[in-house]
Amino acid sequence: MSTIAERGYAHPDKLVSTDWVAENLNNPAIRIIESNEDELLYPSGHIPNAVEVDWTKDLNDPVRRDYLNKDGFEALLGRLGVTPETTLVFYGDKNNWWAAYALWVFELFGHTNTKLIDGGRLKWQQEGRELTREVPTFPPTVYTANERNDAPVRAFRQDVLAHVESAGQLVDVRSPAEYSGELLHMANYPQEGALRGGHIPNAKNIPWSKAANGDGTFKTAEELTALYVGEQGLNPQADVITYCRIGERSSHTWFVLNYLLGFNNVKNYDGSWTEWGNLVNVPIEK
Repeated sequence: MSTIAERGYAHPDKLVSTDWVAENLNNPAIRIIESNEDELLYPSGHIPNAVEVDWTKDLNDPVRRDYLNKDGFEALLGRLGVTPETTLVFYGDKNNWWAAYALWVFELFGHTNTKLIDGGRLKWQQEGRELTREVPTFPPTVYTANERNDAPVRAFRQDVLAHVESAGQLVDVRSPAEYSGELLHMANYPQEGALRGGHIPNAKNIPWSKAANGDGTFKTAEELTALYVGEQGLNPQADVITYCRIGERSSHTWFVLNYLLGFNNVKNYDGSWTEWGNLVNVPIEK
């Protein structure tokens, strides 16, 4: 396989290889962060010196459906021993769904010195690399964050409604069965969370997995362009909103369009289908 630098990405610095990670396990300027759907994975074994960020406990407001505030973000990063200059390298299960999701949330606070491990946890394990159960500790820091700014990368329901009315570009990254309304979640998951199935009008169904190879690494820029622009007709210069069921799979596609292909303006609608499928009097297609 070609190296990350050879794949033609708009921002190749947003990805690192497993070899790069292995060489930087003890680099104090880098913090490796694991974020998974399966909460049992990290304690069962993780990359040495990696810390865990649990999307439910660490990134979400404990009461309302929203993310943590500035104070909460500062406390989290201070606990992880991070400064604004620290390079944060994310990885996780499900081909980096949750890692991309965590990276996206961190960018709401302006911490853009972030990267994904190409291939995530799957590739690290397939290569037989070391996993440890030892949980690292780092000296706490006093982290000063920006006020959370959702506008550049996050879409809310009113933004999506306006986008639909103006015939804007939408990408539904769920499975075809979810897109058609046959399922409310992926197969083998509880079929709950929304009262109605289907998709937002005019959304193109481009499952997130089409951007990844079998080992979880990202396809080349040429392959991705052929998929999103050539096959699906997306305009990189026009605004795009991605969505799925709760925003984690669509964070993966947001990362692809924003950083690997350099689309002009991509936002992730994290309310996604659990919100849209429960709203009264919004347009739905099947």
